[in-house]
Amino acid sequence: MDILTDLQWRGAINQVTDLPGLTQELQEHPIALYCGVDPTGPSMHIGHLIPFMLMERFARAGNYPYIVIGGATGSIGDPSGRATERQLQTKQQVQANVTALTKQMQQLFGANSNIKIVNNYDWTKDLSLLDFLRDYGKHFNVNTMLNKEVVATRLDQGISFTEFTYQILQAYDFLTLNQKHHVQLQVGGADQWGNITAGIDLIHKLVGRKQPVFGLTIPLMLKADGTKFGKTAGGAVWLDPQKTTPYEFYQFWYNQDDRDVVKYLKFFTFLSHAEIDELAKKVEQTPWKRDAQRALAENVTEFVHGHAAVENAERIAQLLFTNNLQKLTADEVQQVFHSVPTTTIAKTPHNLVDLLLTMQVETSKRQAREDIKNGAIRINGIKITDTNAQIDPQSNFDGRYLIAQRGKKKHFLAQVQ
Repeated sequence: MDILTDLQWRGAINQVTDLPGLTQELQEHPIALYCGVDPTGPSMHIGHLIPFMLMERFARAGNYPYIVIGGATGSIGDPSGRATERQLQTKQQVQANVTALTKQMQQLFGANSNIKIVNNYDWTKDLSLLDFLRDYGKHFNVNTMLNKEVVATRLDQGISFTEFTYQILQAYDFLTLNQKHHVQLQVGGADQWGNITAGIDLIHKLVGRKQPVFGLTIPLMLKADGTKFGKTAGGAVWLDPQKTTPYEFYQFWYNQDDRDVVKYLKFFTFLSHAEIDELAKKVEQTPWKRDAQRALAENVTEFVHGHAAVENAERIAQLLFTNNLQKLTADEVQQVFHSVPTTTIAKTPHNLVDLLLTMQVETSKRQAREDIKNGAIRINGIKITDTNAQIDPQSNFDGRYLIAQRGKKKHFLAQVQ
């Protein structure tokens, strides 16, 4: 099956500027293509994975993707999808983010020699204002730019000249990559259509109408309940393990709705059509086993964090399920309870009732005693029903942490100092 047919089956294509022409090019020879990301922060989140998974698919099909880190465009700010003007970052912030994102991309895609990582600052830094206006700005009609959705949606609120020129800079990227590396296809989110077509128009004006260049966008991904994919109660799900731990990352995918899991298997894994169809049947016939969710969590976590992270996440999940918390390592405790309420306690022994108040597990001594007697309190996974119990905070987890639990799901963490 060719790459475009596969992408269509996976529901990964929203728009293509010239589908017959792109299909012919791919049938005749491998092509070079690109997708960009601006360094607005030090880490990508899972929403960024959607277009970059396409880069990996094209590479595995024998093509040559370029990943563009926007050291130049990130200094300007893309107005796409924003109702207000973006706050500009300092040059130092942009450069720090470029370094962090480059490292992240190398970890994700460095093993695939077909994929190249480049920075658009390298070909933009020596472009003078006069050259920019004379050689490139002259080819952009303001009326056409105003009609682009990315600009039109901002006219009521206002848009600065800085953000207005963003599409010219992105078009310049496509032109440069086409001329230097024979890049023929730009891939982006649905909100990038106007920027992508601006690049195609510039190439056609400067190189020639017959130059075979194309644009492809991916659909906006929504969950079955209509909300935006990738957001949780705690915020974005990051690829940086310091911001979202591998265990949290695994659990995010494992907890997906039955209505969404097959769609995500198509988008975010490299499982075959037959494997996904088989998992789809299991969702219908034995949904309680969560085989599809497990396959999704295992495959995406391995792609982002490696196989060891998958094994670790599954081990932690099993220990939590059996309430066998004492077998967790200190580092695993940090992973699991990364986002739970955290306090600091002294190394000396504590009366259990006082400890629960200090850790804000309970709001009163009366309620603490009642919950202890009712068997609702566990310390490091062990149920304690003695209100006079003395707790040694250094008895587990290398003396670094103590975990209090109220009921089945309420966990609280204390750092021992």
